[in-house]
Amino acid sequence: MYKIFFQLVFKRMDPEQAHHAAFRWIRLAARIPVLRTFVAAALAPRHEELRTEAFGLRMHGPFGLAAGFDKNAVAIDGMSMLGFDHIEIGTVTGEPQPGNPRKRLFRLVADRALINRMGFNNEGSAAVAARLAARVPVFRTTVGVNIGKTKVVPEAEAAADYVKSTERLAAHADYLVVNVSSPNTPGLRNLQATESLRPLLSAVREAADRTVTDRRVPLLVKIAPDLADEDIDAVADLAVELGLDGIIATNTTIARDSLGLKSSPSLTGETGGLSGAPLKERSLEVVSRLYGRVGDRITLVGVGGIENAEDAWQRLLAGATLVQGYSAFIYEGPFYARAIHKGLAARLAASPYATLADAVGAESRKAAK
Repeated sequence: MYKIFFQLVFKRMDPEQAHHAAFRWIRLAARIPVLRTFVAAALAPRHEELRTEAFGLRMHGPFGLAAGFDKNAVAIDGMSMLGFDHIEIGTVTGEPQPGNPRKRLFRLVADRALINRMGFNNEGSAAVAARLAARVPVFRTTVGVNIGKTKVVPEAEAAADYVKSTERLAAHADYLVVNVSSPNTPGLRNLQATESLRPLLSAVREAADRTVTDRRVPLLVKIAPDLADEDIDAVADLAVELGLDGIIATNTTIARDSLGLKSSPSLTGETGGLSGAPLKERSLEVVSRLYGRVGDRITLVGVGGIENAEDAWQRLLAGATLVQGYSAFIYEGPFYARAIHKGLAARLAASPYATLADAVGAESRKAAK
């Protein structure tokens, strides 16, 4: 039914307008008690065998919503209602910013992909922190907060900008993510170099510990799929050295030629980060490489091209404890999370693994022997 609706309605709409329309409907449904209960019962049935623990947090399952969908923390309960086990909001910047000029979001339907050059459009860390502080949760879920650099802040002052957001948001985050991998903020990806990343992550860690004294806020870093393998190894080693809690692999890609895209050059030539199905192979490779480097010392989160339960299962076998989706949600619709949970439960039952945790990294360990 949704696929017919997508073809007849959403496909004909500007992608950003369609996003806002769907977003309004989700938020509205979550405000109506009887309706949200009915929707959650239909779309978010719980599978006890999928219960997951990551960086000390217990979750209903391993499948969450990637950052970028709910930039301003306005639909956490709505997305939980749709079955996502954790919600990562953001990317949030130190100061509010409108993002890049429109048109800035493009569908590559033939490739089941998106290209975006949104540019971290968000209300800023002060506004988002106030919203999170005032939130009265309807559904129990894990909320991650993804922070990035304000565009007008010089690269040399990036750490202070991240610290500002950390001081405002850490108390409201179940976990915190430092995003240094979006291609849509000039100079941001330069911060992935370990000589820049080490002081940045250290400053954020110190700010989180200084701000939140009654618990340790887990800290993760999100990296790009376009990093060379030796740079991925360097980030992995740095994460271990600094005692990070996790790495999210991966953000969007600026690659085009190597992906075998089917969409017209007028679309594939748009600048920005590409997400969705074409990213699947590289993202899986990065997770597997990271797991080979860090093992169980750091939690890995796999994101990029997670279209179905098999994609999620392969990411878990490669070493990811958690997986996230976003682009496929646009194409699959409201039953997306339900289908992935059902498929994961079936794959676990048919596997030699007693628990989901036993499956994490199994293929990577086997390949290393």
